[in-house]
Amino acid sequence: MNPGGRAASRTAVLVCQGRAVADGRAAVGRFSDPVALRLLRDGERTTVDEVRAGTPPQGWQARVAYEGVRACAEVVVPRTVAIDDALRARVAGQLVILGAGLDTRAWRLPELARTDVWEVDHPASQDDKRARLTQRGPEENPRPDADLRAVARSVRFTPVDFAVADLGAALDAAGHDPTATTTWLWEGVVPYLTREQVRATVAALATRSASGSTLIVNYQAPSAKATAGRLLTRLLGSSLTSGEPWLSLWRPERMAALLAEHDLRVVADDPLLTVAQGLGAPVRGRSSLRSGRVAVAERG
Repeated sequence: MNPGGRAASRTAVLVCQGRAVADGRAAVGRFSDPVALRLLRDGERTTVDEVRAGTPPQGWQARVAYEGVRACAEVVVPRTVAIDDALRARVAGQLVILGAGLDTRAWRLPELARTDVWEVDHPASQDDKRARLTQRGPEENPRPDADLRAVARSVRFTPVDFAVADLGAALDAAGHDPTATTTWLWEGVVPYLTREQVRATVAALATRSASGSTLIVNYQAPSAKATAGRLLTRLLGSSLTSGEPWLSLWRPERMAALLAEHDLRVVADDPLLTVAQGLGAPVRGRSSLRSGRVAVAERG
């Protein structure tokens, strides 16, 4: 835990576990994340191995963790594919990942070879990720003791506590050029922010978005079923929500209007369910797929 008392994000770990479960198993040819497993610690990899083998553990708590990771894998595959496709089509010299968590794109997407990547996140989460990048891989697939090498031109960790720090000032200090084209990636974060925090972040990134810049944003639309399901799992203490509640949901027209206020025009906005169906991925009526969306907005 950091001096301010905040621990690294558990949601980031859950999402990384979901990607590790799906690697080489789901949407083969469209989805791949061989780095995810290498960022997980022993206990976290145990659950991944159980889900991949289809062998639910004994014990209530272990089974809840198992089901949470299994469910997460179903959601992160279409979400990752939609975002990766949008990112490959809009590669720029600068990529800023807001709330980066355990994102692996700077280590696995060769299209970023000429891109400088800024990973923006809370200091506690960034300390945790940097420690994970230097750990050894699982024994069956060990890597050298040296740090995992990024394929991006550079990776610049930019710690920001949005409750007390200024995004623009942090990016200035980290060398981001607001006059150059930037691709902004905002995945798996918006639901955990208040509407005021979302508006403030959009305003901050818009002031640093030169003409031709792009925002790729993942958000959740209102869904009574999804909200009720998350409330139930929180009451049960399930790892499915990692104890981090949703604070804001956005209808597509409201999100488009917010972005338009800052000269960001939405050119695509797709529900994850549609993406999953196009991949032939299992959906099992998953409400998070129905309400989850990925929008792409362009500046200028």
